[in-house]
Amino acid sequence: MNGAESLVHSLLKSGVDTCFANPGTSEMHFVAALDRIPGMRCVLGLQENIVTGMADGYWRIAGKPAATLLHCGPGLANGLANLHNARRARSGIVNVVGDQATYHRPYDAQLTADTEGWARPVSGWVRTATDAARVGTDAAVAVQAARTAPGQIATLILPADTAWNEGGVPAEALPVPATPAPDPHAVRGAARLLREKKNVLILLGGVALRGEAQALAWRAAQATGQRVLAEMSNARVERGRGRLALERVPYPVDMALEALKSVEHLILVNAKAPVGFFAYPGKPSIHYPETATVHVLSRYEEDGIAALRALVEELGAPELALPDPGPRPEAARGAPTPEGLARTLAALMPEHSIIADESVSFGRGFFKETHAAPPHDWLQITGGAIGCGMPLATGAAIGAGGQRRVINLQADGSGMYTLQALWTQARERLPVTTIVLANRKYQILLGEYRGVGANPGPTAMSMLDLGNPELNWCQLAAGMGVEAARATTLEQCGDLLAQSCAHQSPFLIELML
Repeated sequence: MNGAESLVHSLLKSGVDTCFANPGTSEMHFVAALDRIPGMRCVLGLQENIVTGMADGYWRIAGKPAATLLHCGPGLANGLANLHNARRARSGIVNVVGDQATYHRPYDAQLTADTEGWARPVSGWVRTATDAARVGTDAAVAVQAARTAPGQIATLILPADTAWNEGGVPAEALPVPATPAPDPHAVRGAARLLREKKNVLILLGGVALRGEAQALAWRAAQATGQRVLAEMSNARVERGRGRLALERVPYPVDMALEALKSVEHLILVNAKAPVGFFAYPGKPSIHYPETATVHVLSRYEEDGIAALRALVEELGAPELALPDPGPRPEAARGAPTPEGLARTLAALMPEHSIIADESVSFGRGFFKETHAAPPHDWLQITGGAIGCGMPLATGAAIGAGGQRRVINLQADGSGMYTLQALWTQARERLPVTTIVLANRKYQILLGEYRGVGANPGPTAMSMLDLGNPELNWCQLAAGMGVEAARATTLEQCGDLLAQSCAHQSPFLIELML
């Protein structure tokens, strides 16, 4: 058995049964091993940032890591943007990165790179294999690292000779460290704050945005007359009927400052105290009052649901029904607006849909209009590196076993970063509906110009214009094997959305704004 074969056997033993791949010469023995050893689903992406984005979406829904297969340092570098998003989402991923054979590295051939150096900023664990006999053990440790709460990226660099040399030994799965329990002192302290202080905000993030945690936070807040919000950018929020109508900290500085201006105490549950996405002249970097005190109920790596359960017990907070969000909206009509599209989505999405949201500025108000939708999961861009939406949707569909409709709300400019993901959707016959919000411009940057106080002229404005020549998303999708149609009204968009949800195949709607 060679090192590559021991790697595949070890990944399977550790529960990793999906590999998102874009291989090259140095990975050919790993590719051959995947062919010989049954049990691993191999999903091809046409560029590495699609591969890493798919692995992120997979973890967010499946709750277990997939492997990626990347070609040497430059291949890893191509995937870094969506690994950055995955790190911010705290997604567990096992990267397998091919490399020059150990004896070939000193010759400094063209693809030789500081692969470890590029991997470290986005990885919680990095190792370069040194011997075929140790590759299996390295793989088992990598999976253990990826599954360690709350989830992290593990990067195993595989020199070509460690893959092709004989002497590989499969390794058994290693135990996953238990998620740390909440600190009883933190629980008692939070309960005391909620009882005795005023203007206390419970801020939820990570696993605390699952339905059970939301209900517990609501009980604690209602028993003490306090508030609950979600972080601005979240890996996965369980939403819709039967869940809390939870709003998030706004993105725009002035709106965030207004939403948090009364806060005197901030209790973090797997969350971070709110700060600005960027700095703006004359505006504060932190978005809660400087006089407010920040308290931690549970850290990222701790069990936020257990912490909230302990909190309601400490408070003696009674069982409490969640507020009724009202009737399910009807599909909107007329010209596309953010509110109208959100209502149409809420009216027509199937139960247990997954929303992969890279709508950027157009979608900032979508939450308010979709609280009364059927139960669904909402995945957001967590690290600000655009180009995540289509890969995220693709990986989420695979993570759900192809059994749930995924709706990708996709800004057109950022969609161009990773549109090759449509090809993978067609190849794998995934139930993904992509709604491209076609405004033919980098709309968010027009707002950012105003925010930073810049004064753009014709040259600057031309760099924000996507209309010369115009992008034709229907033709682009057709070239990737995905059926597509254009909509100019919300009625047309709704009809196309409903039709697409009735079929087990990808579809793209180009919504003209």
